Amino acid sequence: MKPTRKRTQAREVAVQALYQFDALRRISGAAPGGGGERSFEEVERFIDRHSSDPEVRAFARELTRGACERIEEIDGLLAQVVSNWRVERIAAMDRAILRLAAYELSSRQDIPPKVSINEAIEIAKRYSTAQSGGFVNGVLDKLLQMRKAPGEGE
Repeated sequence: MKPTRKRTQAREVAVQALYQFDALRRISGAAPGGGGERSFEEVERFIDRHSSDPEVRAFARELTRGACERIEEIDGLLAQVVSNWRVERIAAMDRAILRLAAYELSSRQDIPPKVSINEAIEIAKRYSTAQSGGFVNGVLDKLLQMRKAPGEGE
């Protein structure tokens, strides 16, 4: 097995942290977009426990916090793309993967869109169902096309 790059490791930890954040919000009965600092403190402890590398922890924390802070906006974007399907009905792991990638696509100009999409597809293949890679690819491709201005190239 080849070693995983630090940013890939951080994304994997961030997806798991977002999955946990979502579960904590549901358990606490928080409204969508809620969950508060207490849930994020739990998530930060999770990140610290799942990587001993300071660079991996820092990037995972940065991605997770960004996605959590903008979760309502991200879910709104996803809802526009997954027509006839509510975001909360998407499988929890796929939802976490999509939220992370959507955050990167909408807010992280320092990360090329193709990198975000490819990483999300690989994480989906590794952590979710056999069909998840294709599903994640389709949703993120639509999101990327929606984000581009008319006439704008890649």
